[in-house]
Amino acid sequence: MSGKTRGRARGRARGSTDHATSRRPGEQGSEPQPVQQPPPAGAGGPPPSGSGRAAYRGGAREPRPGMAGDIPRVPVEQMAGMALGTGAASQVPRKRSDFRYQDLRTRPAHVTNKQGTEGRPIQLLANFFQLQMTPKFVALYQYQVDFNPTVDSRKLKAALLFTHEELLGTVKAFDGGILYLPRKLQEKVTTVYSKRNFDDTKIQITITLTNELPPSSPQFLQVVNIIFRRLLSAIEMKEIGRHYFNPKLAIDIPQHKLSVMPGFATSILQYENDILLGADIAHKILRTDSVLDIMYTIYDDQRGHGSFYDRAFKALVGSIVLTRYNNKTYRVDDIDWEKRPSHKFKLHNGDEISYVDYYKKNYEKTVTDMEQPLLVSKPKKKDIRRGQTENIYLLPELCTLTGLSDDVRADFQVMKDVATHTRIAPEGRCKRLIDFINIMNRNPKVQSEMDGWGLKFEPRLLKLNGRILPQELIKQLPDVQLSYRQDECDWSRDMRGKKLKNTVDLNNWIVMSTRRDSGAAQDLVQTLNRVGGPMGMRIQSPRMYELQNDRNETFLSTIKQNLTKDTQLVLAVVPNNKKDRYDAIKKCTCIEHPVPSQVVVARTLSKKQMLMSVSTKIAIQINCKLGGEVWALHIPLSGTMVCGIDTYHDSAKKGASVAGIICSLNQTFTRYYSRVAYQSTDVELVDGLRTAITSALRKYAEVNENNLPNRIIVYRDGVGDGQLAGVFEHEVHQILEALHKIKRADYDPKLAVVVVKKRINARFFARAGQQGMANPMPGTCIDTEVTKPEWYDFFLVSQSVRQGTVTPTHYNVIWDQIGLKPDHMQRLSYKLTHLYYNWPGTIRVPAPCQYAHKLAFLVGQSLHKDPSLDLADKLFFL
Repeated sequence: MSGKTRGRARGRARGSTDHATSRRPGEQGSEPQPVQQPPPAGAGGPPPSGSGRAAYRGGAREPRPGMAGDIPRVPVEQMAGMALGTGAASQVPRKRSDFRYQDLRTRPAHVTNKQGTEGRPIQLLANFFQLQMTPKFVALYQYQVDFNPTVDSRKLKAALLFTHEELLGTVKAFDGGILYLPRKLQEKVTTVYSKRNFDDTKIQITITLTNELPPSSPQFLQVVNIIFRRLLSAIEMKEIGRHYFNPKLAIDIPQHKLSVMPGFATSILQYENDILLGADIAHKILRTDSVLDIMYTIYDDQRGHGSFYDRAFKALVGSIVLTRYNNKTYRVDDIDWEKRPSHKFKLHNGDEISYVDYYKKNYEKTVTDMEQPLLVSKPKKKDIRRGQTENIYLLPELCTLTGLSDDVRADFQVMKDVATHTRIAPEGRCKRLIDFINIMNRNPKVQSEMDGWGLKFEPRLLKLNGRILPQELIKQLPDVQLSYRQDECDWSRDMRGKKLKNTVDLNNWIVMSTRRDSGAAQDLVQTLNRVGGPMGMRIQSPRMYELQNDRNETFLSTIKQNLTKDTQLVLAVVPNNKKDRYDAIKKCTCIEHPVPSQVVVARTLSKKQMLMSVSTKIAIQINCKLGGEVWALHIPLSGTMVCGIDTYHDSAKKGASVAGIICSLNQTFTRYYSRVAYQSTDVELVDGLRTAITSALRKYAEVNENNLPNRIIVYRDGVGDGQLAGVFEHEVHQILEALHKIKRADYDPKLAVVVVKKRINARFFARAGQQGMANPMPGTCIDTEVTKPEWYDFFLVSQSVRQGTVTPTHYNVIWDQIGLKPDHMQRLSYKLTHLYYNWPGTIRVPAPCQYAHKLAFLVGQSLHKDPSLDLADKLFFL
């Protein structure tokens, strides 16, 4: 569309007090609609759409007020995770396309044995199956295939090549250029001929042997994964995104308009001693109504704030939609309010066709609503690299939303009903996995293919040995009940002689609430006095303010008018969890007027029987925000600083992420210094990380009588395997540079960096009785069989779950100058999972990682700026 047209569209979108109207998604009419600026004319690709049904709901509606401003562009780009490198990895390439099948070697040279010995041995099962080679297997043979004259179509190449089945055999894999065979052809260079049917052209095909792939090669693993994914299709599973699902077994949850489709996440990789198939149960959650239905619902919802265009844009942009007829997923990047199904686009051959005719001709889909706008999916970088530079346009009527929105996730009943089908206990998970491998092994087509390649899968889950680490002794306040075990052990002796800073004086603080919630605020203050004393808090009566309304400005003005330099805490009891109010209070108390703050929703105080429990948790948070220490345990590492780093996408800045950096200040790892750093989508932390570490070292010296730590251990959360090499040159080097900036004689601290991964598919099962299976106990450590030979890594089950199967956490020590024994690195990691003050038990990751996440979340969701340094030595973000 022309520049003038775009200008007129933007002008229409700015109707403030005028009577610009907004039509329903599929409503016909003459009034123009606001438009999000589309790409230039002609920039449109064939719309790979989906099924989904949407009945046309005709009938004119009363005009709705237009938008007050441009249609907002919310930031929806996914952040690029950051990673860490290792001193053991030399000649690190900047980009690695084969990272899934060839891991960067990060195992430090001095680590010859990464297995620990402490703890009680336990036999476990894991969700892995061994890949075995039959006696007929020798190797995979890789051939380069050339066509003369040149053939562009991959399908045509395969058709021409596969006519020579007597030469190649029935089992083969071909990607249009490379051919893989399970047997070696007689000649190194073989030439054959095929005839192209539509013009009788004789095509010369040259097949040249280029490589023999043993099972240890990355190319072998890549080919085997391709073969296996093809076999999943043979058992009627459909590829959706990265995994395979069975639409026939989908379970509808009609009361929530949701459908749960079961499937499997699989990968075949080289592990410590064997090539293993890792398989875990996956679920794809879909809406049963179409995106067009959702748009109608948004329009009909009279309670919504803002115009229909605002609400539709906010609800849909950034979401993932599925086109059911071909099971493809796309991200919605925009909504084109001017395009319609009747608009035309160019095919690859240059012909023009309308969207409605395209769907009818290619997929036998009849579009019923000719006035619906189109969804826009912009090409990703990988799409651009392979030549897809144009936007893809999708019809809402033929798309279905996947996943769960934040609003849905906040609905307890919805999540409870979904969990009924997705949280599978260890016994049921093991049965499904064994049934899956049995189906693969017994399917005739699968078996014929596997036998042709000389491969087969072990039909039983992998057996391996683990250890349950010694239990921990906790030094805690009298009235804080923790779910820890209290057995004595070498590294867990008691804390006698170690005093916690658990005495906090709260003398000058503000409590504010609306008139309606003033009773709840008074009840909270009274209960805090009751629970605070035994917890070591000396609490004086606060200054209480009753607000006339719940407007944001009223809360902010009350804070600013009554805040003094001696104010220690601001506590706000709010009527609901309205985000903009919470953000405003936090910006005021974390940036503009730095003071620890606590925001409490009034309804959490409404149940009298729960008031004591809720107040205790609030008291613990207040204690921490004022610099107190609630509990600790014995960690025999003097002169050590532990750091946690995690990132979160900044919701207000497109393509930007914020990193939370947390560094301990004392020997018990209960006091912390915090900073944040920012990064764009494709850039690592660089300068921000160096500055944060340098500031933390200065603060450490200030707190510890001018002494600096001689050991620094960094736990880095949120790093994918494929990012390890690319970020080696950035984050670790930034930390090392920060250490070298400290100008002190003979100061040469040792550094260790541990990458922590929560999103993994590995699962472990412990025996329960004769035949039953159960979750491993907290403290279970696995450092054999399913670890990688190139890494200094281990798995740790640190938390306990009441429902479903516990997910372990993976630790990978990618840089190690300290030289802790494997036992001590494992024990330290487990100990740190006890020290998160927002939960009276162990958590999935070391406490510094979780604190870093909380800080990054607060800044990325609410503050969007650096918090004041006046709060940096307190856990103000809890």
